[in-house]
Amino acid sequence: MYDQWSEVVIVLTQKSDTDSGIKGMAQTSARISYGFMCLTLCWGVFTATGWIKSLTGRKALRSSHMVLGILTLSFGVVHAMSFLFLPDGFTLAQVTIPLLPGTLARHELGVIGLEVMIAVALTGGISRFSSYRRFLWIHRLAYPAVAITALHAFFGAMANGHLGLLWFGGITLLVPAVLLTALRFTPTRYLERLGLVEELV
Repeated sequence: MYDQWSEVVIVLTQKSDTDSGIKGMAQTSARISYGFMCLTLCWGVFTATGWIKSLTGRKALRSSHMVLGILTLSFGVVHAMSFLFLPDGFTLAQVTIPLLPGTLARHELGVIGLEVMIAVALTGGISRFSSYRRFLWIHRLAYPAVAITALHAFFGAMANGHLGLLWFGGITLLVPAVLLTALRFTPTRYLERLGLVEELV
């Protein structure tokens, strides 16, 4: 009886061909989530400022921003949960509770970034039941969450040996998001001096 159980344990803990499939799913979902995250931030800036309101209505802008955010979170959750199925993967606590002892800093950045984004998305759904200032303060936490998640992606690519070409694509997606965020918080008078407001509004 003991021998049978030991054989079962050995089979369950051995690495199989599905491990590479799960790792591939984790990497692919992370990359797709990262791309949607950058697009969501850019589209959110356009929505908040109204810079492209002439192309479509404000309601369409907000709806598309929400769709991009949901796609970002969906692929982010798939990325996080896929680590539960690896033999040397994480426990549910490590995937959901930030700052646990013994967890690598790059993984902690991912947990914190994803959970802050989920909190921002949930408060977006209840914005009509709260004051606009409180909603705006919580919603602006998405900016540091994007920065934290970008750091997680950078350190993850470095640890997996994919920093070169992969991070070139990551920077390509991150630069417009950072530029639009900087323009979003730049005082209007400076944008007027540069002539950017007349071109964008």
